[in-house]
Amino acid sequence: MLKRSFYIIGISLFVFISCKDNSNETQSIEPQSDEPEDTVVVMEEPQKPYFIDTLEQKLIDAGLVNVQDIVPEVLIDLRYSTTNNFMKQDVYGHLNRAYLQPDVAEDLKKCIAFLESKDSTLTLLIFDAVRPRSVQQIMWDILDMPTSEKTKFVSNPKNGSVHNYGAAVDITIAKKTGEPLDMGADYDDIRLIAYPRHEQAYLDSGMLSLEQIENRKLLRETMRAGGFSGIQTEWWHFNRFSRDLCKTKYAIVE
Repeated sequence: MLKRSFYIIGISLFVFISCKDNSNETQSIEPQSDEPEDTVVVMEEPQKPYFIDTLEQKLIDAGLVNVQDIVPEVLIDLRYSTTNNFMKQDVYGHLNRAYLQPDVAEDLKKCIAFLESKDSTLTLLIFDAVRPRSVQQIMWDILDMPTSEKTKFVSNPKNGSVHNYGAAVDITIAKKTGEPLDMGADYDDIRLIAYPRHEQAYLDSGMLSLEQIENRKLLRETMRAGGFSGIQTEWWHFNRFSRDLCKTKYAIVE
């Protein structure tokens, strides 16, 4: 009977020691890291440097400033860097930043401040800013029509324009999400419906809505807050100074 008891105790100790050893083996192969075994570490690609081409370097050398360096809130859609314009041709190439004279850019900041005081969901969207005279000559040459007709769309490069001095902008109001307000006619629309001087007639005919007219009025009011003035043939065009005054203040950008 005593031998049988020792035999049972011996077997029990053997089972206990075996289980303990197996337990230690299981613990020893568990991963030591808190991360799951299938975790993949993704390395971010370094951001490519922005390439400044010859045209943009010309603007910088002329003392002009990138508008977004002065007014970060403004949106940019340079239509002449695309084929989405009345000429259906890209004349700016790589350029996708808007440049203006430094004091003109500072005045644009006043426009943004005024607009945001009216509606904090809105901002300004620039279609064109400085336009070197060499580019304006290209535009002039592209248009195959009599000079009397060309001047309705592009100023004669021989005379220079306020755009050539970096003191004019083609601009609209947009939501901060990027959607432009409805002005009843697109940028570069050559029809009379784009003329501010014909707005009342088009409103009376029902071809322009009251909302579209109010959007145009808000744009003009916004630009006046920074000292800009519009013209009667393009709802989007605003000059900060007259061409004669530009001649005394700046050198034309060739």
